[in-house]
Amino acid sequence: MKLLVVEDEHKIANSIKKGLEQESYAVDVAYDGTTGFDLASSEDYDVIILDLMLPDMDGLDICKKLRASGNHTSILMLTAKGQVEDKVAGLNSGADDYLVKPFAFTELLARIKALSRRPKDSLGSVLSLSDLSLNTLTYDVTRSGVPLHLSRKEYALLEYLLRHSNTIVTKEQIINNTWDYDADILPNTVEVYIGYLRNKVDKPFPKSPRLIHTVRGFGYKIGLDK
Repeated sequence: MKLLVVEDEHKIANSIKKGLEQESYAVDVAYDGTTGFDLASSEDYDVIILDLMLPDMDGLDICKKLRASGNHTSILMLTAKGQVEDKVAGLNSGADDYLVKPFAFTELLARIKALSRRPKDSLGSVLSLSDLSLNTLTYDVTRSGVPLHLSRKEYALLEYLLRHSNTIVTKEQIINNTWDYDADILPNTVEVYIGYLRNKVDKPFPKSPRLIHTVRGFGYKIGLDK
C-alpha cells in the first residue's frame, strides 16, 4: 500500500514515515499544503494522512478540493485541535476519519488499516490466490500452510500484485505503488525483487501451480496459468 503524509512539523512527519515504512508501507511526505495537494492530485494513494494546520493551503481546503475534483482516496485528518466543531469541520470537508495529536502510533496504524478496508478496497484483509495467502492485518504470508519469510519490500510487492491478481502491471506501476515518490529506482530493480519473490513463492513449491509470471514487453502478472 502507498500512503501520503502531509504534515508541516518535520519531526512528526518523518517519525510517521519511518514507523509506517517499518510496517511495509510505501510513504511519501509533503511539508506544506500546496505540495501535498499536488501529490494527492497526481499520484495514486491508498490513504492520505493530512494535517489540519498547514502553510500555503490548510487541510480543510485540500480535502474540499480533492473531493470536488472527484478524488475519493480515504483521508485521515490529523490536528492538535480537539474541539467538536473542529472535528465536524474536518469530516464535513470530506475527511473519512479524525485523529487528535498527540496520538499513539498503534492507533494511527489501526485507523489506516480500517480506512484501507472501506468499500474502495473490497478485497478484505486476507488476499489469497490458489494456496497462497497474505494477511494485511498480521502480515503473515503462507503457501500450502507454510509460512513465507519476506522482507518489507518483498511483502509490499506481493501485496500489490495480489491486489491486482490476474492483471498485467508494468514496472512503472510497481515502482509508483511500492516505492516512495522520490526513490531513485531503476527498472531492473523491479526484476531483482520479482526474482526474490519467485524464489520464495514459487520455487519451493514445485507441486503447486506457478503464480508469478513475466508478460514479455508488458510487465508482470500474478495468477494461475490458463
